[in-house]
Amino acid sequence: MSYLTSYMFSGESMRRVFSPQATVQRMLDVEAALCEALADCEVIPAAAVVSVRASCDVSRYDLDALARAARDAGNLAIPLVKALTADVAGSDAEAARYVHWGATSQDVIDTGMVLQLRDALDLLTVDLAELADALAALAHRHRSTPMIGRTWLQHALPITFGLKVAGWLDAVLRHQQRLRELRTRLCVLQFGGAAGTLASLGDRGLPVAHALGRLLGLPVPALPWHAHRDRMAECATVLGLLTGTLGKIARDVSLSNQTEVAELSEPVAVGRGGSSAMPHKRNPVGCAAVLTAATRVPGLVATMLSGMTNEHERALGGWQAEWDTLPDIAALCSAALSQMRDVITGLGVDASRMRANIDATRGLVMAEPVSLALAAHVGRAKAHEIIEAGCHTALETGRPLAEVLATHAEVSRLLGPGQVAQLLDPVHYCGEAAAFVDRVLAAHRQAKA
Repeated sequence: MSYLTSYMFSGESMRRVFSPQATVQRMLDVEAALCEALADCEVIPAAAVVSVRASCDVSRYDLDALARAARDAGNLAIPLVKALTADVAGSDAEAARYVHWGATSQDVIDTGMVLQLRDALDLLTVDLAELADALAALAHRHRSTPMIGRTWLQHALPITFGLKVAGWLDAVLRHQQRLRELRTRLCVLQFGGAAGTLASLGDRGLPVAHALGRLLGLPVPALPWHAHRDRMAECATVLGLLTGTLGKIARDVSLSNQTEVAELSEPVAVGRGGSSAMPHKRNPVGCAAVLTAATRVPGLVATMLSGMTNEHERALGGWQAEWDTLPDIAALCSAALSQMRDVITGLGVDASRMRANIDATRGLVMAEPVSLALAAHVGRAKAHEIIEAGCHTALETGRPLAEVLATHAEVSRLLGPGQVAQLLDPVHYCGEAAAFVDRVLAAHRQAKA
């Protein structure tokens, strides 16, 4: 990710999680824990642990040199283990013999990545909860605020703004559940040795694995998963789904932010949303950032899915494609989430404009309830024909639908002006919108309990 755009498309906390320093430190954390686990299981001398742990500090290493060496080595773990061994040997030649004992490069890289992803999920979980809370407050506040529903970008029937927000919140609640479920499958140890058998540790392989998992706070799976990348691919797809939902919210907000619609507006702040040429502009920059992420992430998820077809016991290219792809997905998802949280928290809502937009078609969007009421007297087909003809007349003459229907003898006789006026009131035709909002808000309260 380019430094010049990193503040737009990644959050500061997530950048720290996947920074070069954090990546190397997490790998060193695995090496330090491995040494301790080996000592706990009496595979290596306990005296080696102190020296190895002291050397597992990222500040002791030249990251540029490691990066250059990784080019020829094929991965970062090989030059890192070499540098770690040399650093330990500088103070304890005996302890240096036991660095990386029983492990393979992928064990260190995968487990280090899992530790980083666990940190990333912690950040996303907090931000997602804050977004859910903001959406719940917004849905409650506008539970009964009428607005026009739109299908195929055209006026359809009245809904409430609370219902629209509840739809966003309902999806967010599902993503909270997905993140919880993902954590149980993703955050596990990778430790299998050269070919996934831990043969180099003899009968101490599983005890060392369990000791290592305990030290790192990672459950030990049934077996090593070097060539089975569904865990990492699931992480990518779950974050992809979340980013897609954030994009859906951003699309709705930005469309409602158009001058001609003017129902919603992003928060106002100095330097936010301005134009270099037009002083009057208030561009939806938060939505733009979210939509950018939602545009980029699907291709990255596809890369992760393509990389699942690993060869035999160790991949040639597929696994390696994950190293930069997953951090990019996490960074984009995190940025989109924090942007959308800020947008929703400070969202401007113009309820009077929402009502004006309902009335823009002079009652045409309320044709359905009038037709249904008339159908009780003349049948559905004839009622539809009568009201459709009235709508055409209203469109051609520019007259309100109520005025047109008032001149129709059969409609006036069967329904009367008072009933027609009530049927044309959008507040009375929002169906179960309020009940749906209440159901989602109850689900949100239950999720927080």
